[in-house]
Amino acid sequence: MVLVVAEDLFKALADPTRRRILDELVERDGQTLFEICARLANKHGLGLSRQAISQHLAVLESAGLVVSRRQGRYKFHDLNTEPLELIVTRWLRPDTPESTS
Repeated sequence: MVLVVAEDLFKALADPTRRRILDELVERDGQTLFEICARLANKHGLGLSRQAISQHLAVLESAGLVVSRRQGRYKFHDLNTEPLELIVTRWLRPDTPESTS
C-alpha cells in the first residue's frame, strides 16, 4: 500500500501548478476553489479555469495531500501533510517498520 501511496504522491507533486496550490494552502489553509483560483491568478499569474484547478485539486485529494470539507454551500480545501510524513519516515528512518495496511 505504501508504494501505491508513494506513486500517487509523486505524481501529484510532479506538476508545478499543484505545488503552487499546496504552497497557497500552506500560507492559508481552508480555501474555497474560488479563493485558490484568485490567489493563483494574482500571485503567480496563472490564468487557469476553475475546472482546471478543480482537476488539480482532485489529483491532490487522491494522493491524500488535500482534504475537502463542506460547510453550507461552500467546499473548503485543507492541506494534509500525513502522506509526506510517511515518505520521509520511509526513507529517513529505515529502522522503523513499514505499515502493512
